[in-house]
Formats: sequence, structure tokens, C-alpha cells
Amino acid sequence: MITKKLLGQHFLKCRWVTHQILRAADISKNDTVLEVGPGAGALTFALTAAAGRVIAVEKDERLAEELKTRAGRTGIKNLEIITGDILNFLPQTKFGAHKVLGNIPYYLTSRLLRLLISHPDKPERIVFTIQKEVARRITARPPRMNLLALSVRAFGKPEIVKAVPASCFSPKPKIDSAIIKISDISNRYFETTSFDQDFFFKVAATAFAGKRKMLTTTLSKMFPKNKVVHALDHAHLPLTARPEQCSLDQWRALITALQG
Repeated sequence: MITKKLLGQHFLKCRWVTHQILRAADISKNDTVLEVGPGAGALTFALTAAAGRVIAVEKDERLAEELKTRAGRTGIKNLEIITGDILNFLPQTKFGAHKVLGNIPYYLTSRLLRLLISHPDKPERIVFTIQKEVARRITARPPRMNLLALSVRAFGKPEIVKAVPASCFSPKPKIDSAIIKISDISNRYFETTSFDQDFFFKVAATAFAGKRKMLTTTLSKMFPKNKVVHALDHAHLPLTARPEQCSLDQWRALITALQG
């Protein structure tokens, strides 16, 4: 299988990884599943046997046509293959998928996750195979939080399911991967607070832009310093607190006080 380096293509070849992804996704015949980057179809055709409907979005036109040919030859009726860029597809589509799965290249991970979790028609669960270090960043907790981890935790529950060695892909990448699951995805966190998503992420992005700096320094770019000090006290955080040290509950208290 010829790969395109610019698309970050590394095709999955270990069947046990496919089994782990399907198990983590907990797919039933009632589910519509969106697969991102089906590639050579290692996961795609297993999905068609488990799900009610599968929508596969593939950027590589050659691969998309090969998948359509295979689906037609085998008579699979519950698979729709779309040729296009998932980053363009998502903002324009009410896709109605309960689960989103895929083997994701590094360059796509952050943008794709943000699009999915903030989508008005967001899925219930996401299961991706991504670089191991990126998986660790997404599942980080205080005192090693980051903006991506905070964003994901605001909408769902992330966890690393299984490490995947580089040898399970062709061509073999330089580093190992991991299967990550984000479950219970919803707007619940924002529905139970008095602030909106735009305000939350504007404050968080300002704070993490200088993540090694104290919040009293970074947030004073947006608010009077005395208001920042009051908000830290309200969140039971010391004046020396930095963004990577704050839990999701502390962010809730902090931003509620800053908005007041």
C-alpha cells in the first residue's frame, strides 16, 4: 500500500488493535459511527458488521475509491464513503453520529478533537488511535494540565485504553501510539455553570498562553489584578497558582468569580 507522507498515513495492521477499538467504542446496531481516515479499511469493514450505519471520511481520493469498490464488491449497504477533509466536513454537517473512531495523524489530533467536542451535534463517545505522548497530554491532570486536556475534560471523560506499538502500523512510525477513549461527551459542564463556552475558553487560552507564569500575571491582561486575586481566593487557589495546577472544578470557581 503506497502512503502519502503529507497526510501522515500509517496503516493499521494488527487485528487486536481493531478489536480493542471496537470494544472501547461499545458499538451496537443502533449506532451511527463516523470513521475518520479509514485508509486501507482495517477498521472500516469490522465497523460495518457491528454498527447500524458507518460514515467514513477519507481525504485520499485513491483510497476512498478503493474502499467504495470493495464495499460494492462485497454488497455492504450500511457504509457511506465520503471523499474529503474531515476538518471541512464537520463544520458544515449535522452528521448524527453516536460514536467517532479513527487512526489519527499527529497534525490532526488537537483541531479534530476541538471540532468534535464543541460541535452542536457532538458524539457520545470518541475512540482514536493517536501518538502515545499526545494521548498522555489529553489525559493529563493537575499539576500537568494543559489547554487541550482542560478542553476535553470540560466535555467528557478521557482515558487511555491501551498502548499500541509502532510495529502495528505500516509504514512503521518512529514512536508508539495509544488508543484513547473520551466518553460521556455532553454540554453538562457548561449547562450547570453561569458562564458560556466562549468566555471559558477565552480565559483558559489567556492563562495557558503563559502556562509557566502565575495566573495573577496572565489573567491580569484581561481583568483588574484585584479581581484576579479575589477569583483565586474564591477558587481556593494560592496567589502563586499556575494554570497547569488547576482542576476542572477550580476552573469553574475561578471563571465564575471572574465573570461576576
